[in-house]
Amino acid sequence: MKDRSLTPCADKPNCVSTQDERKDFHLAPFELANDNISMARIVDVALMLPGARVAEQDGDYARIECVSKIMRFVDDLELRIDGDKLIVRSESRTGYSDFGVNRKRADQLRQSLQKAGLIK
Repeated sequence: MKDRSLTPCADKPNCVSTQDERKDFHLAPFELANDNISMARIVDVALMLPGARVAEQDGDYARIECVSKIMRFVDDLELRIDGDKLIVRSESRTGYSDFGVNRKRADQLRQSLQKAGLIK
């Protein structure tokens, strides 16, 4: 799968991103707590999300697949360290609407990363 972490969301309401400025798709920035934060530490926290598993991890980039419990839908959570920020993009692979699941996942990730002291 191609790295889309820097790509804005398409027009379907099943994606959120820190890189997209449109209201329905925008996530507030994730500011790293310091410059010693590794992707490995971020991934460890992301793996606590329901149905999460590592699909790809390379340097400052990771793609986490999140599989829904009942219908087994797969969403892609992409993470990239860029300077003092963590770029976050979460998108459903199939379907039109996600009923807010990706935004909820991103919010849960934000809370978990804050609790772990990895972001401000």
